[in-house]
Amino acid sequence: MKVLLLHKSQRFDLDTNSLINEKDLTQDLGLNLLFKTMAGGDKFLLDVCKKTLLSFLKTDVKTVNYRQEILKDCLDNTEIVRKLYSLTIEAAQRKDVSWYRIFSKQPRSVLSNSIEIMKIYLDILRKIRTLVEENGSKFHSPGFSRFFDMISKEWSDDYFIEIENHLKALKLSGGISFNGKLTKGNKGSSYQLIRPAVDEKNWWSWLFPKKTRNYTFTIHKRDNTGIRILGEIENKVLNNVANTVAQTNDHLFDFLQTLQTELAFYLGCLNLHTALSNLGSPISFPEVKEMASQIRSFDGLYDISLSLSMKKRLVGNILNIDDKDLIIITGANEGGKTTFLRSIGLSQMMMQTGMFVPAESYTGSLCAGIFTHFKREEDSTMESGKLDEELNRMDQIVNDITPNSMILINESFSSTNEREGSKIAQQIVKALVTRRINVFFVTHLYAFSNEFYTSRTDNMIFLRAERKPDGERTYKLVEGEPFQTSYGLDLYNRIFTD
Repeated sequence: MKVLLLHKSQRFDLDTNSLINEKDLTQDLGLNLLFKTMAGGDKFLLDVCKKTLLSFLKTDVKTVNYRQEILKDCLDNTEIVRKLYSLTIEAAQRKDVSWYRIFSKQPRSVLSNSIEIMKIYLDILRKIRTLVEENGSKFHSPGFSRFFDMISKEWSDDYFIEIENHLKALKLSGGISFNGKLTKGNKGSSYQLIRPAVDEKNWWSWLFPKKTRNYTFTIHKRDNTGIRILGEIENKVLNNVANTVAQTNDHLFDFLQTLQTELAFYLGCLNLHTALSNLGSPISFPEVKEMASQIRSFDGLYDISLSLSMKKRLVGNILNIDDKDLIIITGANEGGKTTFLRSIGLSQMMMQTGMFVPAESYTGSLCAGIFTHFKREEDSTMESGKLDEELNRMDQIVNDITPNSMILINESFSSTNEREGSKIAQQIVKALVTRRINVFFVTHLYAFSNEFYTSRTDNMIFLRAERKPDGERTYKLVEGEPFQTSYGLDLYNRIFTD
């Protein structure tokens, strides 16, 4: 039995390796608030949603589309999906309570408890099948359709009856029968429990029973040694049976735990959808393109973490940056440049994970990796100056980044003078673009941005944070050449003269 709700042909690995730059991505893109909203206060959901989002590199176009269809089903059938998830929680809780009842490690006690646990799982499986039978027609995605079809075929009434008959026999209310072999020195081995024979005699066999030769012996009630040895043999026989039942329980538990894990991601998406709906913030399912196509256009793209933080709908950007390897963003302070940078990174991660994105519409190609290089404030842990720290971080990125990746650079190399910072930035950006890295660069370095604008080619686009004549920020980006000023005086006047 396979769940396969996150991948079409393989189970999701919750113990997936962390990204090399997980810490920087989490800090620079504001991922913690996104994770927290998806979790809704549930630690398990938090862990699953975090690891799923940060494993976005392990998807392709088919996997993304596969998850999108499943998520659409979840959005259309929220209560049913939540009930399905709650059944997996119930299974784990009832199992834990049952294990607490074990007072003995003897095989008979372990077997008895294993039988009780299997009854719990069978009860949960019946409830899941009933839920599927009553609501399966409401789901249309290939993922859910395959999963529900598997349940209908494998969890038939005959399946449950057969297992219940086995469990009834394993209660061993009439004692146990087993066979074995004698080895060297008449030592017993290869003990196997014999299923009790079903008494199906007719009236003729009762009147004229067949005579069979039986050899029996009886242990005297005071033969403590014999009783002990017989008890040891019984333990060996029951231990094998208890292990078999326990292994079956492990298989059922693994299935229910996998279902819980994979549904947890979709529950996180439902929690996020509810939070955004309450704010009136739009979402859409992106049209996903292959990695090499370098496509990216959107309408109403906004920073989802900022929207959740401010608890309101934000102004979105409308842009078409298809076939652009270098995007340089300049303009007014507090004009939405960093916010735009985060919205690009967040939407890319969400798209590649198979989620909806924070935009009214979005079309984008997959990328081989997302890297961030945001300026850091100086602190006591720095062992060198800010410029050295920035160069060291960039050196690590250059060593790890691959073609068709995306890098988001935010006001880097501004810790030195304009000329030196611009030269450093130019050399790094040219090398990145040559390797077909998609570069988004927010900067106040006019010499740097103007150099590229003067020699611009078709694979570049220059965006500017919009500012009205009276200094008002619209928080939108428009195409435009870099200006020498970032209008810091606007901020001064707003803070000190208003």
